[in-house]
Amino acid sequence: MGLSISLLFLMSLLFSDLNVIQSATTEYTTLIYKGCAKQQFSDPSGLYSQALSAMFGSLVTQSTKTRFYKTTTGTSQTTITGLFQCRGDLTNHDCYNCVSRLPVLSDKLCGKTIASRVQLSGCYLLYEVAGFSQISGMEMLFKTCGKNNIAGTGFEERRDTAFGVMQNGVVSGHGFYATTYESVYVLGQCEGDVGDSDCSGCVKNALEKAQVECGSAISGQIYLHKCFIAYSYYPNGVPRRSSSSSSSSGSGGSSSSDPSSSTGATGKTVAIIVGGAAGVGFLVICLLFAKNLMKKKHDGTFSLLALIHTCMYKHAYKQTTNTCTCDEE
Repeated sequence: MGLSISLLFLMSLLFSDLNVIQSATTEYTTLIYKGCAKQQFSDPSGLYSQALSAMFGSLVTQSTKTRFYKTTTGTSQTTITGLFQCRGDLTNHDCYNCVSRLPVLSDKLCGKTIASRVQLSGCYLLYEVAGFSQISGMEMLFKTCGKNNIAGTGFEERRDTAFGVMQNGVVSGHGFYATTYESVYVLGQCEGDVGDSDCSGCVKNALEKAQVECGSAISGQIYLHKCFIAYSYYPNGVPRRSSSSSSSSGSGGSSSSDPSSSTGATGKTVAIIVGGAAGVGFLVICLLFAKNLMKKKHDGTFSLLALIHTCMYKHAYKQTTNTCTCDEE
C-alpha cells in the first residue's frame, strides 16, 4: 500500500513537470490581434471549405521547414491565397508549434469569412479569396504602447538611435533584425516576399508611427500590413538571456531574442525538466527493486521507507548491471 502511494506521488510530480513544459512553450503563441472580413463564404457546395482546409494543411506542413510560405489553392471560382510567417528568431520547431494553432484560431475567431488575419506573438496567418479588396502595405492594423512613460530622461534619444540601427539592420538582415542599443531592445520584420528597399520603407513608416502613437512610452508594438516593429526599454539594463532560437531564415538575418520573452529560457527549462523526469523514473526503479528485496527480508531490519529516505537525502544514486544501490558517505 505504501509503495503504491509513493508511486502515485512520484508520477504526479512527473506530470506536473510536463505541464511546466507546456506552459513554457506558449509564450510565442499569445494572441496579439485578429482581423476578420465582415462577409462570410457563400459555399453551398462546400468547395470553399475544402480549398481552405487544403490551404491550412499546406501552411502547417511547410512551417516545419521555413518561417515564411505563401500558397494558392482551389479552382478558378474558389481561389484562396494564404500565407504564414514566423518571427525570425524562432526555430523551425517553435514555428510549427505556433503556426499549427492558427487554423483553429482563425475558424474560432473569424468563422468562414472571405478573409482573415490572426497575429500571435510569434507568428501570423493570413488568407483571402480571389477578388478581395487590397489595402496598402503601410496601413496600420494594430498598435499597443506601454503604460509607463519616462519623458525627459534621454530615453527618446536612445530609442530613436536604436530605431535607426534597426532600420538599417532589416535591410542587411533581408527582412528581419533585432538588437539592443543602450538598454533599448528593438525588433523589426517584414513580410517574407517584400524586397529590401520596400522593407526599409515599411519599417521606417512603422517607426515614425511608434514615435507619434507611443510617445515616451517605454515599450510599443506597431503592426502594418507588410511589416511590424517592437521595442522595449530596460532602465537597469537589458537582462541577459540565452536564446534557443537560430538567426537564419528566408526572411531572417541577424537576430537577438527579446529578453522580455521566455522563449530563450525554454531550452534550459526543458533540459532541467527532462533531467528531473529521468531522476523520477530511476527512483521508481529503485522502489520496485526495494519491494522485491523486502520479500526476501523477514527479520524486520530492512525498512523500505528507510531505504527511500537514504537514497533521496543522504546518498547518490548508482546503477549497476541489475541492481540499484546507495553509496555510503
